[in-house]
Amino acid sequence: MARRLYVDGPFGQVHLRLAGRQAGDCPPLLCFHLSPLSSRIYERFLDRIGSDRRLAIAIDNPGFGMSDPPPAPPTIGDYNRAMLAVVAALGLTGPVDVMGYHTGSMMAVDLAADRPDLVRRLVCVSAPIFTASEQAAMQTHYAPVPPRLDGGHLVERWQGFVHHYLGRGLTLDDVADMFPERLLGRRLSWWGHHAAFTHAPDMRLPEIDQPLLVLNPDDDLQVETRRAADLIRNGRILDMPGWGHGFLDGFTEDAARLVTSFLDSVDPFGALAVPPGSQQQR
Repeated sequence: MARRLYVDGPFGQVHLRLAGRQAGDCPPLLCFHLSPLSSRIYERFLDRIGSDRRLAIAIDNPGFGMSDPPPAPPTIGDYNRAMLAVVAALGLTGPVDVMGYHTGSMMAVDLAADRPDLVRRLVCVSAPIFTASEQAAMQTHYAPVPPRLDGGHLVERWQGFVHHYLGRGLTLDDVADMFPERLLGRRLSWWGHHAAFTHAPDMRLPEIDQPLLVLNPDDDLQVETRRAADLIRNGRILDMPGWGHGFLDGFTEDAARLVTSFLDSVDPFGALAVPPGSQQQR
């Protein structure tokens, strides 16, 4: 069972979940979440993958989950300042492996580009490449949503959440259990998307020499992720049309086995444990 703790970061306290055997040779795994959720998306995954490695850590970005917010809209680099504070607070000297999901993927690549001495291998759930016009449109789409007296803004969030998460391993009860995390960004929840859609349009992928595995599930960034193929120097994109948002809860065992096969093999791409059916449309 993952434990929870707080450490001090550049914007206040940072909340994280932590699991692992505390022994062994496998590098620690840092997990970065998508916007506007929290480290809760990795909770089941941590419990499973933590049984195989020394340490697995999922961190709430500043302003999300239970982490304190920054004083102004952050950049991807600002989020990574908080991630490095966690690394320092836990006494991790490297190397570490990093896993990111959507916004978290941008963070993972950015951190690996800045700190090749620290980051050994990367797993990204999506690696979206946007045009300038798409970035501008996304900033408009994910603008702040004012509250409404009748609560309609909450109903719209619920309906959108159900649209993206229901099915492919998740029941309506599963979705309802995850949904409160969607609200913990409070009135600043748009900041995560703002950081993502003002980030480098190439995600800094051409700067990455470390082995990189990109999982491309059937979600809202599937098409944009395929554009990353020409930018990746030492990696592979796996199309996973049988998986969608929430696959870390819906297919926890399969996801952990796949990630472990990439992180722990001498040849990271030589023995990928791709689950049967994950590459077929469900």
